[in-house]
Amino acid sequence: MAVGEIALGVLIPFVGTSLGAALVFLLRGQMSPILRKILTGFAAGVMVAASFWSLLEPSLEGASAMGSLSFLPAAVGFLGGVLFLLLLDTVIPHMHMDLQSEGPHVGLKRTTKLILAVTLHNIPEGMAVGIVYAGWMTGEPGVSQAGALALALGIAIQNFPEGAIVSMPLRAEGMSKGKTFAFGVMSGAVEPIAALLVLALAGAVAPAMPYLLAFAAGAMMYVVVEELIPEMSEGEHSNGGTVSFSLGFVLMMILDVALG
Repeated sequence: MAVGEIALGVLIPFVGTSLGAALVFLLRGQMSPILRKILTGFAAGVMVAASFWSLLEPSLEGASAMGSLSFLPAAVGFLGGVLFLLLLDTVIPHMHMDLQSEGPHVGLKRTTKLILAVTLHNIPEGMAVGIVYAGWMTGEPGVSQAGALALALGIAIQNFPEGAIVSMPLRAEGMSKGKTFAFGVMSGAVEPIAALLVLALAGAVAPAMPYLLAFAAGAMMYVVVEELIPEMSEGEHSNGGTVSFSLGFVLMMILDVALG
């Protein structure tokens, strides 16, 4: 089992967030509403496809020995992931990612809540990468190295707009480009940390892997339904969000099927 390959997979999503945050050096002011909806829709499509092909499908395959009850780990794990994010959503003060509607100057306190929101979203994504690589390490049916890499790449792609969503409002508030980039990068740092924590417990969690794969899927779907879909659908230019959702879904499906 190559440590370097696992390290690369864990870091790829973090790189996606960092590249998105780097847009602050290229763009002036806020992202246009249509660009924001396109990027958000694309991210949502990637996450929905990844939740099924990279997480739920291996969960069902890993529980196939249970026969007619093979759905149980996927169902329990999925609902557990949704409840976990609902709990975090309740106890951690943050806001939805809809600052674009508030205009270019949203206030540093509101922007701080936005950073918390994006950071919160990155927890299940980091967990998902760690769980899939842990599944590969422990020989979980339906989980391959290529499939784990596909998930890491997909999450990195959808992390790109999230990095920009953090950095651009901070820049609009007058913060230096260097500091805004640093905050964007820091919002993604939780991903490799979450992934490494899961990997450290890989041996202990191996028997529960079907539940954990579905747990990660539920957590990611919560983010999509609670945050990304409303953001891409409200107001004008919603068609752009819908089309980009479809493109993100298809791209992630291709990645997972071709590499997995």
